[in-house]
Amino acid sequence: MTNLTDRDKEINSSNSYDVIVVGAGHAGCEASLAAARLGCRTLLLTLNLDMVAFMACNPSLGGPGKGHLVREIDALGGEMPRVADRNLLQVRLLNTGKGPAVQALRAQIDKWGYQRSMRIALEKEPNLIIREDMVEEILVEGSSVSAVLCRSGAFFKTKTAIICSGVYLDSKIFLGDLHYAASPGSITPSHNLVKSLQNLGLTFERFKTGTPPRVYKRSIDFNSLIPVNGDPRAPGFSQVGKGAPSEQIPCWMTYTNSSTHDIIRDNFSQAPIYTGLIKGSGPRYCPSIEDKIVRFADRDRHPIFIEPEGRDIDELYLQGISTGLPPDIQEAFLQTIEGLQNVQIMRPAYAIEYDYAPPTQLKMSLETKTTAGLFFAGQINGTTGYEEAAAQGMIAGVNAVQYINKKDALILKRDEAYIGVMIDDLVTRGVQEPYRIFTSRAEYRLLLRQDNADLRLSEISRSFGLLDDERYRLYLAKKIYIESELERLEQTRYNPGSAIEDFLNKHNSSAAKHPINALELIRRPEISYLSYLNWEGKEAPLLPQGTLNELESQIKYAGYIAKQQHMVEKTARMHDKPIPEDFDYQKAKNISREARQKLEQIRPGTIGQACRMEGVSPADVSVLMLYLERPDTMDHPEAQESEEMDDE
Repeated sequence: MTNLTDRDKEINSSNSYDVIVVGAGHAGCEASLAAARLGCRTLLLTLNLDMVAFMACNPSLGGPGKGHLVREIDALGGEMPRVADRNLLQVRLLNTGKGPAVQALRAQIDKWGYQRSMRIALEKEPNLIIREDMVEEILVEGSSVSAVLCRSGAFFKTKTAIICSGVYLDSKIFLGDLHYAASPGSITPSHNLVKSLQNLGLTFERFKTGTPPRVYKRSIDFNSLIPVNGDPRAPGFSQVGKGAPSEQIPCWMTYTNSSTHDIIRDNFSQAPIYTGLIKGSGPRYCPSIEDKIVRFADRDRHPIFIEPEGRDIDELYLQGISTGLPPDIQEAFLQTIEGLQNVQIMRPAYAIEYDYAPPTQLKMSLETKTTAGLFFAGQINGTTGYEEAAAQGMIAGVNAVQYINKKDALILKRDEAYIGVMIDDLVTRGVQEPYRIFTSRAEYRLLLRQDNADLRLSEISRSFGLLDDERYRLYLAKKIYIESELERLEQTRYNPGSAIEDFLNKHNSSAAKHPINALELIRRPEISYLSYLNWEGKEAPLLPQGTLNELESQIKYAGYIAKQQHMVEKTARMHDKPIPEDFDYQKAKNISREARQKLEQIRPGTIGQACRMEGVSPADVSVLMLYLERPDTMDHPEAQESEEMDDE
């Protein structure tokens, strides 16, 4: 731990910032923009200015869970959704045959255009300075952040620091037996920053991930591939976006085969995940092709999606076939695949291992428990994915400002946002593998639909000063229309035998047997809101995107939504009960030893967070609540008996 000398405090007083963000990936961009837009003098430090907002892996955003996060970032005033919409190559709405809770946008992005657009947004922000340098040390006064020291010798005083280091901490790249210290883009990784953070009492572990080969477009036989086209009716990620581009670039699909698998199996001895070179855990839901062949040995093929990396470049991304095998083996197995017989590799695939900090060391605000004013966001917290990183960056940026202003942190609940689900999962449960958001992680996912992200979060965002006037106006227009239309439809009633019978017959819907209102009509699966509106002789007004979908979801799923809201209200009374930060778990002898150890380590902020912790049983929670209500019972003699029995 390094403390400032008097001389240090006098050096470069002009180089003093409210917030310093370390790393200009997707987390760092959102963190620095949020802090700057909230009025703080902000410095964004990056290893390479040409790598700002770099899409080191797939050139896409969205999907179930991930697309929800991007919509929530938009509702919070973030930049990722707007930049994505400016650089769409293709966009589709997934899971349209399923319920609205799991429907989500997925888009192909021009990765080079995305980088350029994000850098322009950063450079235009008045309170934000971007600088190329490597941060090597976090300095403290007492137990609070006070400055950062860079490799160049540059020294910057600060009130807060947000570490958004991605996979650049002590990272190594693997190509078969070859391995060397490097990060995506062949950038020198950071070594000393980890040591500095360890000196502050933080621990680090290793994770592994990888990328697939990138290949020449001109070397692909597209006649042998299955095209995957975009949806011209799909909306964009942002409320202020224009939706699908007029000309969408297709993706393509092909499959591995038994010959592909044979070559890979024959070369397992050169795969670093099997030779023991790589020690870190990899992402379960995005495994390498070597992992797939082992874990799904009964399958004779695996899909490959061929995706463009840009509108005007000849580079294609082979999603679904990441590997750490040597380049010559990569080329050999690729050329066994339909459409890729003459493929030429532009960038070989590689595996990468890097340091991350187990996120149980964080508060719900993403501030570290060891050092006041020090926040972590993105892959340093054990997550994977641009969307997860950007969402964390947004929250860390806001909370750094709240910390400076000595105000309550922005903490989203699990029933309010997927961002809340993700952060609660990370901080409460920790990670054993790179964390990826899924809709299945949310117990209230019917409340967390992608189309209602603005309805859920805009008022919160506005209260923190995040949401600009244009997006707030669109939110109000959507909210007012839905509320007024629900009221009108409820009051519009029809009697059996009235003119409504012709409409019901036309849609093969059974006749009304009793007086019925328009809401009850539209709840019938064969009748849509638009078909009813057309029957009324009305046209839908010009509205913010997603308004009609959200209105119909509220009508069709009203009963299920009401049940989930009732469940939230029922559990909130208990789960929102706060636990004092200084609660002495060692005195809580009637709580099991394992639970006491876990509670002492995590120090949950509420009973609800304690309930979700591994190793904490319902009985432990009941005793904890008793202690909170009657602190005097902690010193009761029976507590000692329980401890002795626990030892036995």
